[in-house]
Amino acid sequence: MRVYLSVLKLRMNIGLQYRTAALAGVATQFFWGFITIMVFEAFYEYAAHTAPISFKELITYIWLQQAFLVFITMWFRDNELFDLITSGNIAYELCRPCELYGFWYAKLLGQRLSSAFLRCFPILIISFFLPKPYNMTLPPSFPAFLLFLSALILGLLLLVAISMFLYISVFVTLSPMGSLLVFSVLGEFFAGLIIPVPLMPDWLEKIANVLPFRWTADFPFRVYSGHIPPHDAISGIIIQLIYLVGLVWLGRAALNRVLRNVVVQGG
Repeated sequence: MRVYLSVLKLRMNIGLQYRTAALAGVATQFFWGFITIMVFEAFYEYAAHTAPISFKELITYIWLQQAFLVFITMWFRDNELFDLITSGNIAYELCRPCELYGFWYAKLLGQRLSSAFLRCFPILIISFFLPKPYNMTLPPSFPAFLLFLSALILGLLLLVAISMFLYISVFVTLSPMGSLLVFSVLGEFFAGLIIPVPLMPDWLEKIANVLPFRWTADFPFRVYSGHIPPHDAISGIIIQLIYLVGLVWLGRAALNRVLRNVVVQGG
């Protein structure tokens, strides 16, 4: 465990050095946040029926998406791991005196934490002081905020577990871009990053509720806004834990299997 904590700390320290890139990311995320809000504002203004999520809740949902973007997106990746697999340098990783799954998991987790730490606070602070109705609001209660934090952390751990399958698949396909495209499209859509899950058609929402992606982003953000009440939030956190344990177990098994059959290329 000390090895993995050291890897996590080292990766976070490396990521915290890229402050200029983080500031550029903040500006970009504000731009996309406003664009998304204006699109949905037009949708809500001319909608024939009452939406299942209020416009106020949706705005908070969008700003949380932008603030914690690196917690919830599949396209945020570690190209170094892709290079290790496709170049043959994975042989050096196999010589490490620790489990490869835990080592990579800690590395990916630290990468996302450091990037989010640099970006989330400016976005959250500024979004609270925006003019109405474009401002972000506080959660309805302190228990709701605590449930949100729990759901957000579990969602991050769950997303890292899902992203591990992206790197594992490259052992088979040797095509990072192909695997990334499939995981990014499916992950972002069913996590509610393109269309919030409550606004999806009923049949599509049922599919999203079954897949693990929704529990990484849509669920914690709706807990924050109060759209998901506390008793349902507790049940959802239990589901997150079940998914997390199951995916970590499957990921370990899948990685061990591909490593037994790996052919190292390169010289």
